[in-house]
Amino acid sequence: MRGEEETDLAIQRYGDTVRRLCMLHLKNEADSQDIFQTVFLKYLLYRGEFESPEHEKAWFIRVTLNACKDLLKSVFRSRTVSLEELSPQYAAGLTDDSREVWRAALALPPKYRDVIYLHYYEGYTAPELSEILGRKVNTIYTDLTRARGKLKEMLGGEGDG
Repeated sequence: MRGEEETDLAIQRYGDTVRRLCMLHLKNEADSQDIFQTVFLKYLLYRGEFESPEHEKAWFIRVTLNACKDLLKSVFRSRTVSLEELSPQYAAGLTDDSREVWRAALALPPKYRDVIYLHYYEGYTAPELSEILGRKVNTIYTDLTRARGKLKEMLGGEGDG
């Protein structure tokens, strides 16, 4: 079991990423807070060691995505929240164009939403995403290409690329 100080440091390092991933998937502040607490409780109780800070961050991403998926599959979950009800703090500081892109990204299917968010907002490369998400590198490249195409379509973009 990890100590309180180590957990506090992890919250400082990875808290924003975990919160954003939760909001990206759950579109709901209350559920996001629940999953946030669950993820850091799992970290507190986790006895394993991490090879590097990158390995630790990948662990947080994987655990967060799995917890979100479990909640979404739950038979007790029957309500949905529109994108307009998203907490303003996640869109704060964005220009109108950026906010439009963010909302379009939220509307993508989860497999595309994940790769777009992790690639563009967290800065992961396709090979890194392959390891984190447990998919082949070429699948990641394909998902990124398809997601960009869907975003372009949603946003009324034209031209090649």
